[in-house]
Amino acid sequence: MMEQASPLMQNLRRSVAWFVASVLVLVVSSIGLSRFLETETPAVSLALDPFNADALIAEITSDLNDTNNPPNLDLLLAKARGALSFDLADARLYSLIGEIKYRQGEKDEAYALFDQARKLSKTEIHALQRSISRAVEIGHLTKAIGEIDILLRRWPDQFPAIAGGMPAILSNPDGYQAVLTALGTEAPWRPRLIAALSKTPEGLDFANRLLLDLSGTTAPPKSSELSVVISGYILQKKYEPAYRLFLFSLSDQERKLGGYIFNGTFEPVASGRPFDWQLRDQSGLEVTFAASDHAVEGEGGATVRFLNTPVKNTALEQYIELPPGSYRISLAASARNLKLPKELFWSIRCVDPAGEIARFNIPEGTYNRQNLSQDFSVGPSACPLQLLRLQTAAIAESWRFRYVGTLIMHKLSIERLPS
Repeated sequence: MMEQASPLMQNLRRSVAWFVASVLVLVVSSIGLSRFLETETPAVSLALDPFNADALIAEITSDLNDTNNPPNLDLLLAKARGALSFDLADARLYSLIGEIKYRQGEKDEAYALFDQARKLSKTEIHALQRSISRAVEIGHLTKAIGEIDILLRRWPDQFPAIAGGMPAILSNPDGYQAVLTALGTEAPWRPRLIAALSKTPEGLDFANRLLLDLSGTTAPPKSSELSVVISGYILQKKYEPAYRLFLFSLSDQERKLGGYIFNGTFEPVASGRPFDWQLRDQSGLEVTFAASDHAVEGEGGATVRFLNTPVKNTALEQYIELPPGSYRISLAASARNLKLPKELFWSIRCVDPAGEIARFNIPEGTYNRQNLSQDFSVGPSACPLQLLRLQTAAIAESWRFRYVGTLIMHKLSIERLPS
């Protein structure tokens, strides 16, 4: 039978156990604090935990990005290789060593390291960026777009860095086809690309072409994409291609609503595209569209309900394109207890140069399917685009001028008169 430990030995064992536990707590605490500090103060983090790879990577990256103090590449290389000996599976370390080698002029070895990083992690961000740049540089644009797709799916915040180079890629037939293929698979960065291209004249033509080519695929253009490109053309004052794209984008059903005014019967099929009706948020009134063949008591069209409050500015508008000539604007309308303290009218304004061409007033009162019309002309001077707008003459929202009642506009049309 073993002898019971003496009180001295028991105390010694307790002391050793306490010491070991204290050391473990200190180590764990140091590692935890190191993790907490690794992003903002990686040097302090490394002092607490020399094996913190995240802190080491953050420190080396910070040194490489420091434009005020040229980095000591040999020292950084030694640090990165030292860390790699403890973690051979960290793709970021291969990528960092590759970047150091790249800056040292050893590009073949650098790209081999980037490839190794990609084998370990297909989405390693820096290796991806360098690989994309390399693919573009040597003209492997199909590969470049494939890697751009990987990058932007994993790192969508990198889109601004990619967007600037897309027109150059699209100007190459292989690059264009690769981009079209990616967009045809509903790449998540597709809307951002179309929007970015629509901000420059060069990009607009590529965006237009992409949408036209996508129209024959299983991923045709969306109304939002068409709106962005059409609006881009209008902002660039390229009105003809804007209107052509709108006409091309119409479905067979929408084509039946065509005319100088699109959807002049106010069918509830608004697409949100320019050259279609735009409803503006406006307090004091409600605007609803009802199909003429389903309307109660034949009151199809646009119903405008005034809520006994002041109404200022625009309720409804649409871009139109009228060549020089003489025209008649006609409105079939009904009204119930319509009280207009200031004028309610349709205006036709030239967009560029700005100026009113015609103003067509709507009468007060109660009436049923009254036919109203007014003649006007578009002069021979340049006015390639007009804006048709329903608005009031109120300048300030004074409660003395409260609009009351209901207006139903069954049909609004413009016809060209014989010269």
